[in-house]
Amino acid sequence: MSSEATPRLRVFLVDDHAMFRAGVRAELGVHVDVVGEASAVVEAVQKISALEPDVVLLDVHMPDGGGRAVLEAMRRSHPNVRFLALSVSDAAEDVIGLIRAGARGYVTKTISPDELADAIRRVADGDAVFSPRLAGFVLDAFAARPDAPVADPELDQLTNREREVLRLLARGYAYKEIAKELFISIKTVETHVSNVLRKLQMSNRYELSRWAADRRLV
Repeated sequence: MSSEATPRLRVFLVDDHAMFRAGVRAELGVHVDVVGEASAVVEAVQKISALEPDVVLLDVHMPDGGGRAVLEAMRRSHPNVRFLALSVSDAAEDVIGLIRAGARGYVTKTISPDELADAIRRVADGDAVFSPRLAGFVLDAFAARPDAPVADPELDQLTNREREVLRLLARGYAYKEIAKELFISIKTVETHVSNVLRKLQMSNRYELSRWAADRRLV
């Protein structure tokens, strides 16, 4: 039997929240080598190209196109790098969009450190990994319309951050709770809600909640 230890996986982290990145680094440090991190799309593309990690943990909603923009920039030039989405969002369109773009899996930020380390190992080995309730979104989408793009003209009007705010609002979160969840101010939440109401031509959060539920965003 060889005495050489199995090489540790090299992981890169893409997320626009510094505190979250620091937490993931601390939690994963005993399992893998976190070789780098980025908070924006251009920075992520440059560093991933230079470091060529085994697995990239990728947030969905960030400025300048978010995780999907990183995937679309990297997947052809670096086919050996695996991508695992790690997001607060568990919305069907986010899951399906990232998988169509080339991610090998999608887990939510409620995942435990041990489960995340296991998901990273499985993705590195070529498996597809999903948080339990998310797998059904992918199966339904690809079984029903395997070649159809995920598109919604009304939804496409909204920025990634506006979608996050809408989703939490529809789940019954108060403005203060949304602000805490997304690491933004209450005033910023109010601005996003006003923008969503204006773009969708609605007058209150109850209409927004019904609209979001109809699109399985909740």
